[in-house]
Amino acid sequence: MMSYAQWGNALYSGKKSYGIIKNRRIPLTVGAILMAISVIGIAIFGLNPSIEFTGGAEFVVTNTATNPPQQPAYDAVKAAGLNEQTKVAQMGTNGLRVQTSQQPIDVELKIQKELAKAYNVDISKVSKTSIGPSWGASVSKQALVGLLVFMGMIALLLMAYFRTWTMSFSALFALMHDFLITLGVFAYTQIEITPATIIGLLTILGYSLYDTVVVFDKIRENTRDMFNQSRSKYNELANLSINQTMVRSINTSITGILPVSAILFLGAALLGTSTLLDISMPLFIGMIVGTFSSIFIATPMLTLVRGRSQAIKDHNAKVDKARAAAVESGAATLNEDGSFKEVTPAVVAAPMVPGHHKGGRLRNRNGRRPRNEFPR
Repeated sequence: MMSYAQWGNALYSGKKSYGIIKNRRIPLTVGAILMAISVIGIAIFGLNPSIEFTGGAEFVVTNTATNPPQQPAYDAVKAAGLNEQTKVAQMGTNGLRVQTSQQPIDVELKIQKELAKAYNVDISKVSKTSIGPSWGASVSKQALVGLLVFMGMIALLLMAYFRTWTMSFSALFALMHDFLITLGVFAYTQIEITPATIIGLLTILGYSLYDTVVVFDKIRENTRDMFNQSRSKYNELANLSINQTMVRSINTSITGILPVSAILFLGAALLGTSTLLDISMPLFIGMIVGTFSSIFIATPMLTLVRGRSQAIKDHNAKVDKARAAAVESGAATLNEDGSFKEVTPAVVAAPMVPGHHKGGRLRNRNGRRPRNEFPR
C-alpha cells in the first residue's frame, strides 16, 4: 500500500488517475440534486434571519447562575404580556440572550424587570437593545448588494485572467452550488442567520473560488500547446489537471477545516458564544462543499461547456485519427473498454521528490542564484 506522498506523486506524474471527467455526469447530477433540495428547503421553510435583519428588541442577562435554564426567560416574557414567539439563547456560561419583536418602551421595561426577577439579578444586569425595521431592511439590502457586486467582480476578473468566458461561467456555477447548499442547510436546520453568518458565507465563496482557480490555472498550463499536438484531448488534460491538484486541494481543506472545527465545537459548544457559532458554521459547511465543488463540479462543468466549441471538436477528431493510425501501425493498442493505450506511454510529469528541487541546486556557494539562470 502506497503512502500519502507516494499517492500524490502517482497522481501528479499520471501513473495513477481517477476518471472524474469521464464520469462527470455522476457528480454533476449529485450537485444538481443537492442544489434543488436546498432551493426547495429555502422555499418551504425559509431562512431564520436574526434581529439585525428583521428588527426587534434584544435583552441580554448577565451574572446569572452557571448554565442558566431557558424556560424562566420564556415565562418572564409571557408575564410581561407577550404571547408571541421568543428566541432565547445561552451566552457563555453565565448569561442569556432574549429576542422579541419591537415593543413599546413600557413593555420593554416590564420584560427587563421580569427577566431580572426570574434570574435573581439586579435590573442593571439586563441590558436592552432596540433595532428598528428600517435599519434591518437596510442591512438586508446591503448584504444582497454585496453578494451581487462580489459575483459580478469575480465574473469579470476571471474572464480577464483566463481570457475565456467558459472558465468564468464554470467557476460561478461552482460558487452558486456552494452558496445554495450552505443556505439549504441553514433553511432545514433553522439556524439563525446574523451579520456574522453573512461574513462567513462571503468568506467561503472566496475559499471555494481559490481552490477552483488553482485547478483552472493547472488546466490552462496543461492545455497551453494542446492544439499543436495530437496525443491528448482536452477532457483528458483537464482530468489530468484535477488529479495533479487533488492532493493540494485536500491538504488545503484539511488545514482550513481543522481550526474552523475547533472554533465551532470547542468555542461555540463549550463557551456558548453565539458569534463564534454564527461565523464558524457557514465556514465549516462551506469548506466541505467547496472542496467537493472544486474537484467534482467546476472542472466537469468546464469540460461540458468547453467541449461544445468547434475547435475542441476538431482537435478531438485529429487525436482520434492519430490514435487510429497508431493502433494500425502497432504503436498502440486498445484496452478492453475501448480506451487508448500506448505501447510506450509518455511521462506526463516527473514525480516530485521531497527535499529535491531546483531552488537548492541552482544556488552557488554564496547562496545566490547564478546570473542568467532565470529571466527577469
